[in-house]
Amino acid sequence: MDADNEIRLRLRFYKEVDQNIDSLRQKFIQFTTTNSPDFILKIKEYHIWINIKGPKKAYWSPHLHIEMESKGENKTNIRGLFGPDPDLWTFFMFLHFMIAGTFIIFCGIAYSDYVLKRSTTGDFVVMSLMVFAWFLLYVIAKQIRHNGEKQMNDIEKVFLEIIESPL
Repeated sequence: MDADNEIRLRLRFYKEVDQNIDSLRQKFIQFTTTNSPDFILKIKEYHIWINIKGPKKAYWSPHLHIEMESKGENKTNIRGLFGPDPDLWTFFMFLHFMIAGTFIIFCGIAYSDYVLKRSTTGDFVVMSLMVFAWFLLYVIAKQIRHNGEKQMNDIEKVFLEIIESPL
């Protein structure tokens, strides 16, 4: 998966497999018993999370969320979503809400200053800084995704190995 040509920060994929959903789930359960030194799997019904563990895990390490859906007797639709660590994602969302809140507050203040015929220069400076901060967060998120691209490919390889393994 080529992450650099994608605009989205969280990469998705769809895969249709000619296997029964329960046997496919069993393959993932079987992988959890191998005690892989680099990966940990969490399984909840037909949702599976593959994470990096151990010394290879960094703040920018991605994880893969897989959702399996049965499409008949021997067909399974798999939806995968690569994403950052949930703690990092929460922190980025917090920063986005703080920036958006500050922008909206200063929009209101700028309107009030305009109605009262006071200078709005400071308000527009702060609003411009918030727009710059949004772009800066996007650039930082792209850099984090670029740092985790090798690990994302490693997770994808493990995912494909599990699917293609015999039961």
